[in-house]
This record gives sequence, structure tokens and C-alpha cells, in this order.
Amino acid sequence: MQIAVGYELFYQFPQPTPMMLMVNIHYSRAHDVIVPDQMTVTPSVPFTAYRDGFGNWCTRMVAPAGQVRIAGAGTVNDSGQPDILYGEACQHAVETLPEDTLIYLLGSRYCETDMLTEIAWSLFGHTQPGWARVRAVCDFVHNHIKFDYAQARPTRTAAQAYYEGVGVCRDYAHLALTFCRCLNIPARYCTGYLSDIGQPYNAAPMDFAGWFEAYLGGEWRMFDPRNNTPRMGRVLIGQGRDATDVAITNTFGPNMLTGFKVWTHMA
Repeated sequence: MQIAVGYELFYQFPQPTPMMLMVNIHYSRAHDVIVPDQMTVTPSVPFTAYRDGFGNWCTRMVAPAGQVRIAGAGTVNDSGQPDILYGEACQHAVETLPEDTLIYLLGSRYCETDMLTEIAWSLFGHTQPGWARVRAVCDFVHNHIKFDYAQARPTRTAAQAYYEGVGVCRDYAHLALTFCRCLNIPARYCTGYLSDIGQPYNAAPMDFAGWFEAYLGGEWRMFDPRNNTPRMGRVLIGQGRDATDVAITNTFGPNMLTGFKVWTHMA
């Protein structure tokens, strides 16, 4: 099937302001792109593209003073199948892990492994290493955190999500991937589009989604503790240590986000 994806952001800037953006479909889905999700800026300004240290497509520009519209839309081929389950995927001994996965065992801005290691082992130390252990982590996080968009907070960390028991999709992902790291399983944060295809109608405004990947059985495997059930129409934008590395926008000066819209549906 074909999936339409897109976004529209409106900012108000009091002065010319440098920006970094991560809004393009991830290179791993490049072969699926039918209509490229080219970014447009109104009023028009020059911008440049680059790949960051995690391989994500990024954009740099200087937004002009006044109202600025940043938008993009594209179409992607998709299998139409729900997320794949890999129940036999094994956990690797730390000493056998590839070097490029080791950074995803360490603590990061939103993922305090030093604060949660004892809790992780007390909760999951009895579980079967590998897929079953990560599934146990996702089940726990899914049931432990209450989803409440009204209580979203951009500074909430994994430990705070654990103790507060409330959050949004990024908090579910941060807590689950932090537990995985505490259990010696490399885990990285992901952001992208997640459609409601195959789900009951939801009138709530759409947002970019957060999930994570764990390194099991020699591959990165996708997990979504917020929904905790296979979904269709997942389109990756970025991967990194946590939400710091995959922020949709970074602005380097005063500004106000005055409009925000995300969509994804069958084309």
C-alpha cells in the first residue's frame, strides 16, 4: 500500500534565527519513497542538507524574522504488514557486541542508567534474556505509565517517568530503552510517523511518534511500549541515543511555535 505523510510548522521569530531540522524520511526507507518529502520554507530562504553522526538526514537554515512556515509532504510504499515480531532473537554478551552498538549501552541526557540499574535488575533479572526480556520491559512500561498528553513535559527523563507514572510516547520509549541498557541490551531512540491505519478512529490531532530499537539476534529490532501491539504504517525519520539526538527542530534564538500539524494516512 501507499502512505501519505507530511507536516506543517508555523513559527514566529523576532529576529533572523539559525535552525537545525530533522524532518525527512530516514535513508533506510529511501527505496520506498514514491514522492520525496521535500521541505519548503515560506518565505523562501536558502538551506543546506547534511547527515549527522547517527546517519539521519538533517537541514540547516537561518529563519527570517516574522512568521515562517516550514512544511513537507511525501508518499511512501509500505508492505501493509504490521510490525514484525522476532520471538527467537537472542541477547548478545557484551563482549561480543559490535563496536557501533556500545554507545547505546550508556546513559544519556534523558536515560539515566545509573539511577535505574538496580530497579531494572529487580524487575527483570528473572526473565529470559533476549526477546522475552525486552517484551517484559515493554509490558511493564506500557502498564506503568499513564498516557496523558496534557502532562507532556520536554524535560522529563526516564527516571522521572518511572516515578511519576505519566507521560507521552517519548517517555514510554525513554524508560523502556533505559531499562534495556541497564540489562546490557543496546537500545536506541527512534522518531517518525505512525499511522492509525487498521486502528479505531481517533479524533485527536496527530503528532510525530517515539519508539525504540533493541539490538538482538544481530539486528536492530523495533519495540513500541506506548502502543505495545504491532501497528501498520510506521515510517522512520531519525535514530539516536534519546530524544536529544532526534529533535524535529532546534532553534538558536527566541521564537514561538504558533502552529503544528502532522498527518499520515493511506494515499
